[in-house]
Amino acid sequence: MSHSNPVQRLSAIALTVSNVDRSQAFYRNALGFELVSDSTVEAENSIANSKIRIATLRLGDEQIKLMQYLNLEGKPIPKDSQSNDLWFQHMAIVVRDFDRAYDHLKQFAFEPISTAPQTIPQDNSASAGVRAFKFKDPDRHNLELIWFPPDKGQSKWHRNTDQLFLGIDHTAIAVADTEQSLHFYRDRLGMQVKEGSLNQGETQARLDGLPEAKVQVTDLRPAQGGLGIELLDYLIPEDGRAIPSDWRSCDLAYMQIEVIVNQMESLLEQLQITNSVNEQSVVKDPTGHSILLTSPKQ
Repeated sequence: MSHSNPVQRLSAIALTVSNVDRSQAFYRNALGFELVSDSTVEAENSIANSKIRIATLRLGDEQIKLMQYLNLEGKPIPKDSQSNDLWFQHMAIVVRDFDRAYDHLKQFAFEPISTAPQTIPQDNSASAGVRAFKFKDPDRHNLELIWFPPDKGQSKWHRNTDQLFLGIDHTAIAVADTEQSLHFYRDRLGMQVKEGSLNQGETQARLDGLPEAKVQVTDLRPAQGGLGIELLDYLIPEDGRAIPSDWRSCDLAYMQIEVIVNQMESLLEQLQITNSVNEQSVVKDPTGHSILLTSPKQ
């Protein structure tokens, strides 16, 4: 096991959208994000010479990138997607006042995943009292509103502020096997396991929009904290579908976690990656989720 910590921090979560203007309006108006930049780039990648409009938005300390392929039409996210399908990935947006945030969200068009807002019961010590609601954005990417009671979550979520929407706590990804994923994220990338829990019962079923749900949750963070990755290993239902091998970065299900890493060359050697471009390399985790590794800016 490597004891170094290649990962400095998670710098952004990127997602492919069908219309940047529509998505930007939703994230800004419904969820309090602010525009940082909006530009069009030409990129040579594995699918073609691509023309991509990228809007970078910020909420608190965290950033997302909305990527619209202008010269390629991607496939939509399958309508029958469920929380245990292995392409599932969500962003957990932290709110200061859950009821006010939920009432605000209801003014906008969204598709619910959860049957209603849920409060994690006391018998789940890792998450007791956390309030959450899962839903989809205009392109059906998965999102979660989350509120932490005073004894839970990072200290920054409990600062005095007038802001209703505070930032992104983590991105959660469905995984095929927790141990395989830990070998990649913990042992290779040097992220630290903060806590874990087995979430099950009626509350979890209502939160995930599944008739029954039993999920092993593992929270990973960079050594210096900040935006984290949550592994969701569904034990029930266990028939989650794999990420199709023909999905491309222009398809709307595509999401990418952008990670700034030290010792890029030695990390890529460990991962047996040879196609690094401009101090960047897209790698796949054991389940098939995309990670963009980037060297720190000099």
